[in-house]
Amino acid sequence: MMTDYKVETINDSMQLFFVIFHGPKESAYQGGVWKIRVELPEGYPYKSPSIDLVNVFEVFLPQLLLYPNPTDPLNSDAAALMIRDRTAYDQIVKEYCEKYAKPEDAGVAPEQKSSDDEVTEDEDTSSDEDVAGKSDP
Repeated sequence: MMTDYKVETINDSMQLFFVIFHGPKESAYQGGVWKIRVELPEGYPYKSPSIDLVNVFEVFLPQLLLYPNPTDPLNSDAAALMIRDRTAYDQIVKEYCEKYAKPEDAGVAPEQKSSDDEVTEDEDTSSDEDVAGKSDP
């Protein structure tokens, strides 16, 4: 898929795999690591997914984390805190990342490079564990 993301197939399937996603640098999510489950359509590669996967991991997810929209939240308490006190909101996000989005929770060695750095096959040491992390604050 992409050379700078760690991708783990599930049961050697081309349709089902995990992508290790690192929080964007210079954000409250920096240092957080998530194991994201991706499922492609049955006819893949002859039937393409409805969205370009590179855009999801390179653009959409980082933008969502860097510029959340508190006027259309999934978590109304977090949105209210973000509007009222951005510093407190960022602090809670950092605490949640340290608590629930540690590299080892996603099956990644703590010293592994972030998604902005290239990952070599020699650094591939993770396992097919359940998706790590809790809901965003």
